[in-house]
Amino acid sequence: MAEFIKIYNDNPNQAAIDKVVAVLKRGGLVIYPTDTVYGLGCDISNNKALEKIAQIKGVKLQKAKFSFICNNLSHLSDYVKQIDSATFKILKKALPGPYTFILPGSNNLPKVFKKKKAVGIRIPDNNITRTIVESLGNPIVTTSIRDDDEVLEYTTDPELIFEKWGNVVDVVINGGYGDNQASTVIDFTEGYPEVVREGKGSLDIL
Repeated sequence: MAEFIKIYNDNPNQAAIDKVVAVLKRGGLVIYPTDTVYGLGCDISNNKALEKIAQIKGVKLQKAKFSFICNNLSHLSDYVKQIDSATFKILKKALPGPYTFILPGSNNLPKVFKKKKAVGIRIPDNNITRTIVESLGNPIVTTSIRDDDEVLEYTTDPELIFEKWGNVVDVVINGGYGDNQASTVIDFTEGYPEVVREGKGSLDIL
């Protein structure tokens, strides 16, 4: 059974964060809050954990559309090809925030993502998740957890998330109620912004 850990967004407890990071480092799966919906993720450098998430989502890992959660823009150059200053300006204005930016992937992507031409980058406006990534030292691969209910697309109550996912993952973080609106997805792979999904993030940034 997963551990259910309460962490406060306005002041994340470092001991609790360290506990989550230790789980990620040993290949565990974690459910955590973001500034949009709750996400399911693992350490970007752990292939076994990545395979587990792909299995849960029912997709082949090589074809999975996972995003990377970074804690600031300094990670960009590790995974993304050089981007022009106009694009960078938009990213700087929008992040941290409820956006996923699809950018051209670089040659430094982890082995399993090597064939990917593009990568989704998230820097959520959520202290819990960003502190975890900072303490881990590299991004976490993320995918949102959907609800089986046809009316509710996303579960917002961490207690209910724990009830449903407690036997599947290693840690569920209770960071308070989540949002039920996903991030706005903007594709920059062609050099100009193309809105793939309009979600919580306003399009005024473009």
